[in-house]
Amino acid sequence: METRAMERGFPQERLVNQSEPRIKQDKRGYYIHTLSENIKVYFEEYYQFMELLAAKCHLENSRLDSQIKDCDPRRAETLSYYRARKIIAELILRTITSFYTDKTNLGVFMTPWCFGTVLLEKIEIHRDRLSRGEVQDDNIPEYPYDVVRYIDEIHKTVLLEILEFPPEAFKMRWQYTELINRYSTVLSNITASLQSILMTVRSYGTQA
Repeated sequence: METRAMERGFPQERLVNQSEPRIKQDKRGYYIHTLSENIKVYFEEYYQFMELLAAKCHLENSRLDSQIKDCDPRRAETLSYYRARKIIAELILRTITSFYTDKTNLGVFMTPWCFGTVLLEKIEIHRDRLSRGEVQDDNIPEYPYDVVRYIDEIHKTVLLEILEFPPEAFKMRWQYTELINRYSTVLSNITASLQSILMTVRSYGTQA
């Protein structure tokens, strides 16, 4: 998906009219404290970071498409390397789209370095699922071993390169995927409890 076609989950007009106590405002704009780090993340800066990263991934994909097309089919190792890079870039884009357009979960707002660890975790999970044949990918040929091997070898380096992060960015693993899942479950449980209470109150009102 092109960056310009994506709709922000929390656009400016929604932030102006919201009453969510976790969303605050200062001279720099609207922000939220992140779930794990308790650090300010400004909505506008977060979305701009995502837009720039998505644009880089689109360019990377276009470059890789040309390289794969022009590569001699007999150069299996080179093709496997290109395909591994493309899988990584496409996974980054899917994650950006998911987070950028999310309208309900404030847990997706995080610092760039923490977003990098989320991507690292997602790539490693995807690599493992590919190796077990649990998922299909158009970039994987009939025999996926070499592509999966390259993903394993290059994913950290490629991710640091695309994000333009130093190696120390991945020293801390925040395990955001698990955190976001737990956060979503808690919210679902709270919503279910509130609905149950409302139903009980309405029932008492009807009986009265």
